[in-house]
Amino acid sequence: QVQLVESGGGLVQAGGSLRLSCAASGSILIINRMGWYRQAPGKQRELVARITSGGSTNYADSVKGRFTISRDNAKNTVYLQMNSLKPEDTAVYYCNADVLSGGNSWSDYWGQGTQVTVSS
Repeated sequence: QVQLVESGGGLVQAGGSLRLSCAASGSILIINRMGWYRQAPGKQRELVARITSGGSTNYADSVKGRFTISRDNAKNTVYLQMNSLKPEDTAVYYCNADVLSGGNSWSDYWGQGTQVTVSS
């Protein structure tokens, strides 16, 4: 089994910054893509940013220039640095990883989510 554990969420004023972390553990052979998604109340879950094992990234248009995704492959950890936060960034943020586990099968895993609240 594989577990993803997020940390770093919280309450911040508009214009502030937060850094989210997500560590993967368990029976991991390879992690391909890692990413962050978010879900605001009454809305569908949406992609925020994604990064491949080689470091290629893509971002939602709404966060380009403000958020930066990075990863430490040695630690199986992905980060999301969020700057210039806006009230519309308020959501539960979920970590996602595409993992080849010890059973030799690729599966998609999700973290439990961490709340980010941006006050105006």
